[in-house]
Amino acid sequence: MTMLVLAFAITAAQVMLGLAMGCAAWRIFQGPRAQDRVLGLDTLYVSTMLLLLTFGIQTGRTLYFEAALIIAVLGSVGTIALAKFLMRGEVIE
Repeated sequence: MTMLVLAFAITAAQVMLGLAMGCAAWRIFQGPRAQDRVLGLDTLYVSTMLLLLTFGIQTGRTLYFEAALIIAVLGSVGTIALAKFLMRGEVIE
């Protein structure tokens, strides 16, 4: 019974994360300002990371957890670089 509930919860989470990724992609393409596009990109990489984590829980493979960690690190560095670029107009001082 508990395995069935866990499988249903993981599937429901994956569907909702897929919808969140679709909304983030819409914000990236339709955002009127660059700040909206950066926010959509942040949401997209966080949703992708969480989707990989749910795949890892579902399958039990550690490859998904490592990929999620790489996405989290690169996404945060990319966000910092984009924010610095939008604030100052240059990334490297």
